Amino acid sequence: MRPKHTVADILEMEQLQLKNLGLTSWHYRALQAIRRCRTKAMGGHIDKCDCCHGLHISYNPDSYRDRNRHCPTCQGHKREEWIRAREDELLNVPYFHVVFTLPSEFNSYALSHGKIVYGSLFRAAWQTLQQFGDNPKHLGGRMGMIAVLHTWGQNMSLHPHLHCIVPGGGLSRSGQWKKAKNKGNYLFNVKSMSQVFRAKYIAELRKSELRIPQKVYNEVFGKKWVVYAKQPFRSPKYVIEYLGRYTHKIAIGNHRITNVDRENRSVTFAAKDYRRAGKKVPLTLSSQESVRRFALPKGFTRIRHYGILSSSWKKEKLPKLQAELATVKVEPVRTKEPLLHRRCPVCKKGRLHTILLFNDRGPPENWRVY
Repeated sequence: MRPKHTVADILEMEQLQLKNLGLTSWHYRALQAIRRCRTKAMGGHIDKCDCCHGLHISYNPDSYRDRNRHCPTCQGHKREEWIRAREDELLNVPYFHVVFTLPSEFNSYALSHGKIVYGSLFRAAWQTLQQFGDNPKHLGGRMGMIAVLHTWGQNMSLHPHLHCIVPGGGLSRSGQWKKAKNKGNYLFNVKSMSQVFRAKYIAELRKSELRIPQKVYNEVFGKKWVVYAKQPFRSPKYVIEYLGRYTHKIAIGNHRITNVDRENRSVTFAAKDYRRAGKKVPLTLSSQESVRRFALPKGFTRIRHYGILSSSWKKEKLPKLQAELATVKVEPVRTKEPLLHRRCPVCKKGRLHTILLFNDRGPPENWRVY
């Protein structure tokens, strides 16, 4: 079912105020693209089902969308493409889910210097895993990691953290696969990882051009930093399912918006309250505040691959490692079909084929006779 309210509805309501929100020109163009995406303004096409012969109107995405990572309408297709590219890269080993979270003291700096704060987070997380992986006491092998940056929590408050997928083991210097120790129940000691991660991240910030008062560093050194590690996934298939859930997630999707109040200029959405066992609760923000919480720094890569999962390594050595580990082919997880071959939403059997294109003036008045 199509959602009753969309992010585009909010942007349409705040269209005249977008330039007054202190956005950069790039953020402004990105939000305008979301507002126009798949609307009459972009023109569209008429599709016909080859089974029931029903006609369906579809509006085009904005041409800017290929550079826009925040559009809830387009991310579903991008997510499917990304998942399919990862299906053939899985190893027949346990995978762990590790989360690196920044303390709230850095939130204001993340808003003003996102590239430095978030870039340091990626580097510190990988350096932490590398340090434990290289140590023979913990593993003694070259590891890999896929890291996905999330900047907002369920309640739309700033909450920078990395979701990382890590194979349970690594390659020794002789090229042999070494399994994770601890009988495979956990990757490394979480408390020790937290302490190393804190030191690595502070070191990265001190090397940057960002000047943070010593008082802030003293405060964060006095806190326990959070590195969360789940038990391994049951099989590679579940790794793919998990990646599909998190990789192209944005601040808020259309399905979570429950009400758009144009009179009071507010937005109500559903959010999980983790203090109440993840129960869904309604939260309301002003429409302008909800708009502010959408964009990452321009040109920032929020999905990164490291070590034996990096692009350069995979091209040359991954097939050999998969063969040695007797990788089992994973059944693809495909919830949506490609745009050009989607099924008819009415009969659920036929395929849709485009029979007519139209511009922003809309379809012809007699379009139903085609």
